[in-house]
Amino acid sequence: MATLKLIQTRLKSVKNIQKITKSMKMIAAARYAKAEKDLRPARSYGAGATALYDRAEIESDLSKPNHLIIAVSSDRGLCGGIHSTVTKAIKASLNEEKAKERNNKVVVIGDKVRGQLARTHPKNILFHIKEVGRKPPNFTEASLISSAIMNEGFEFDTAEIFYNKFKSVVSYQLTSQPVLPFDALSGSDKITVYDDVDADILRNYTEFQLASILYYCIMESACSEQSARMTAMDAASKNAGEMIDKLTLQFNRTRQAVITRELIEIISGAAAL
Repeated sequence: MATLKLIQTRLKSVKNIQKITKSMKMIAAARYAKAEKDLRPARSYGAGATALYDRAEIESDLSKPNHLIIAVSSDRGLCGGIHSTVTKAIKASLNEEKAKERNNKVVVIGDKVRGQLARTHPKNILFHIKEVGRKPPNFTEASLISSAIMNEGFEFDTAEIFYNKFKSVVSYQLTSQPVLPFDALSGSDKITVYDDVDADILRNYTEFQLASILYYCIMESACSEQSARMTAMDAASKNAGEMIDKLTLQFNRTRQAVITRELIEIISGAAAL
């Protein structure tokens, strides 16, 4: 049976943890409100960048050898299984029979997914980017990541971005966004419907398109992360509250048992005299 001192120490510890989780929930709620507000204009970047795929009817040719996967996560945890969802999807993609025949490389944005992928697929990681998620994302950050990918030297034939798409405060959806390189765009039959599109313009557009899609995906992932962290901290606070109630009841029962035992000893001693 636990002693009063042990129960009291544990009760104090759980109360302190509840204070921390409540504070983190409030901080996550404020950051979520800002992330959702910033996400609305950022969605136009994603819609505009991918509109060409639909208009020109361009699709990824997965039979080509070099395939690039971009994983969007962050360096921060305590947000449920939002990072593990991206990792599981990438592992499933890398373990497919068709994928084993291709040269697959992964660019990881954020340290959480990198740590999970490094245990099982270290050879597939091309490079990773740290210090993500500490500050609100911006287009400049997405442009720098895009430039790092283009200048890495890996000439990919197809690419896709795995990220969490924000649905509501309590839900998000893992999404795969295809990205087409310059050769796929220039080789399309229907790209000729656009007048005055030479190779230089199309190459510049490809670089801007990658930065725009990355910015959109990072913004979606950041908003999903903040909502998931807010939900996780709310659940943790509720669980701590339930544990406090149980420990308080156990403390009161133990204290009552100790008092009763001491009274019995006193009465028994007095009767013996």
